[in-house]
Amino acid sequence: MTADDAGSGTAEEREVLDAAAPDGAVRDTGARESAAAETPGDEDQPDPIALRLEQLILGAERRYTPFQAARSAGVSVELATRFWRAMGFADIGQAKALTEADVLALRRLSGLVEAGLLSEPMAIQVARSTGQTTARLADWQIDSFLEGLTDPQETGMTRTEIAYPLVELLLPELEEFLVYVYRRQLAAATGRVVQAADDVEMVDRRLAVGFADLVSFTRLTRRLEEEELGELVEAFETTAADLVAAHGGRLIKTLGDEVLYAADDAGIAAEIALRLIETLTHDETMPELRVGIAFGTVTTRMGDVFGTTVNLASRLTSIAPKNAVLVDGAFAEELSRTGEAPVSEAEAAEAAAAAEKEGEEPPSYRFALQPMWQRPVRGLGVVEPWLLSRRA
Repeated sequence: MTADDAGSGTAEEREVLDAAAPDGAVRDTGARESAAAETPGDEDQPDPIALRLEQLILGAERRYTPFQAARSAGVSVELATRFWRAMGFADIGQAKALTEADVLALRRLSGLVEAGLLSEPMAIQVARSTGQTTARLADWQIDSFLEGLTDPQETGMTRTEIAYPLVELLLPELEEFLVYVYRRQLAAATGRVVQAADDVEMVDRRLAVGFADLVSFTRLTRRLEEEELGELVEAFETTAADLVAAHGGRLIKTLGDEVLYAADDAGIAAEIALRLIETLTHDETMPELRVGIAFGTVTTRMGDVFGTTVNLASRLTSIAPKNAVLVDGAFAEELSRTGEAPVSEAEAAEAAAAAEKEGEEPPSYRFALQPMWQRPVRGLGVVEPWLLSRRA
């Protein structure tokens, strides 16, 4: 869908033609082609059951071309196109494929801009982040959920015919659950922002960022069947997501053989990393794991994290030994500052001896840090990684 697709002739000519058209139909070349494409008997006509399923999910029937929808919403076709593309929807020319819900969505977004609550670029970002997130959710639900539940059970019935009553029952429940989870996540994210020290920290924050990477995954892809590989990846992502959430971290994204997570506290990030390795080590079906963590300023955008700290964590992962965790100097310093790990074993021994002499309890540390050889890291210069482990 482009601005040129809105119709031929001048704006005034289109308005005259539109006013003369019954039921608000736009009588331009695109509209005629759309109408021709929708005539009964056309081989490109969508399957009636598929249309019924679409109408059930969308809650309305196809009524508008993109030009008509933009006009009804009171926005330019150009802006409507930017919104739809940001949400991840393909260009459809001037096919009559949009509903009242599409018009309402355009009105809401443009209304937020007109009211000054969002700038136009921010509204585009809202559309893009929402579209990307829900697209992945929808794909997962269809591929992993509905597909398994709609295997034809009766001869002569198609998957679509079985899917219709199932979607009719599930849709309101899944919709309510989606809103519930969104509100919960929004409340948690808002709480983190409110607790930020200042406005700069709200955007550029100091976080612990960790990458966990399955070892020899490429070799596995050549050895395992597709179904086995899919099950392994799903098990890894599920395990990682559960552990990250349970210990107070945030799963940023999964990349098949790799997960990226973040935590406000270095101790939380360290616990997650070691738990991941301990859990997967006891699972014979899983390959070995390596983890890299860095601590520092991170820029957050659309739920993702960027910056040198993220790049350093990724590089540390690539050089980490199997079933081990490598951290950068800033992360080691943060653990020492918060009393989670001693600066050195010699210092820990001295502190324990001093406490014993005074008849006091010696300091208790959760983690141990062992300095490794300095080494050059591509794009980041020379770094001194530390090997993280539990303290005996």
